[in-house]
Amino acid sequence: MKPVLRDVTLRDGLQLTGKLLPTEFKIRLARRLLRLGVPELEIGSMARPDLVPPMANTLDVVAGLTPEELEKCWIWVATPRHVEKAIAAGARNFQYCFSASDAHNQANIGRTTEQSLAVMPDAIALAKEAGGRIQLCIATAFTCPFEGPVAPARVLEIANDGRAAGADDVVICDTLGQAYPGQVAELVSRVATETPKRRIVFHGHDTWGQGVANSLAAAAAGAAVVDGALGGLGGCPFAPGASGNTSSEDLLFATRPDWLDPTAFADLVGLSEEVLREVDEPNRSKAAQGARSKANAFEWVISETREPSGSEVQ
Repeated sequence: MKPVLRDVTLRDGLQLTGKLLPTEFKIRLARRLLRLGVPELEIGSMARPDLVPPMANTLDVVAGLTPEELEKCWIWVATPRHVEKAIAAGARNFQYCFSASDAHNQANIGRTTEQSLAVMPDAIALAKEAGGRIQLCIATAFTCPFEGPVAPARVLEIANDGRAAGADDVVICDTLGQAYPGQVAELVSRVATETPKRRIVFHGHDTWGQGVANSLAAAAAGAAVVDGALGGLGGCPFAPGASGNTSSEDLLFATRPDWLDPTAFADLVGLSEEVLREVDEPNRSKAAQGARSKANAFEWVISETREPSGSEVQ
């Protein structure tokens, strides 16, 4: 089965850019992605705005979307209080995230992994009371920038912890982009067979050029969803050595979901280019670069007669 793309441009994609995009721009981007056919989005984070300034207007973005749109959108949270505040704004889907390694969790969230896990039942209860969904998101599932390699047993221990039993999904994160396909396939397969049955999401980065390969390996091993960001934007501000996410364009070109055709892909590339211009970032997507090549006989190339129409964030 083909994996579903969750586009994380509006959270993980933007958090290292240093620029707070206007609320209306973010809302239009979310709506444009949903109209194109992208099935799920990550639209923001409850991280402290003084630490991650590009996320400062997340609650305004949530408030500006309809309940139907928010059914397809996820918010990054790290505490029960985050969940409470997001619910009040209208959010219903939450990615409760903490790290497999204590050192990164301290740098990222300001508490130990055990402390994050200890209050997860409260976050789960709040999400369920609101009629929402919540994910167990395990960052640094392969390597930590401070502690080095993370043992698979540590990830399985967290995934099997009873305090996370109410999570709808489990997200396995290659936070630094240092994993390789065989390693990803092995861990995802073990999560699928040795932990409670729930949807598996793979969140990869392309630091070492393995983003697409790792995502495809994860899907073959049991992951139903893979994360990507337009143009390969992104990275963790508290993980030295991390670079951009796996490109959404590259993942879509590789997986070819039913809604994607050359016209939709051209619109996606045009939309990505608009966002990248807005944040003054280079386009790291190989598929987008290919779409702008001169090989016009290939139907996926954007020729002068196949320019994106209405791709701007408007």
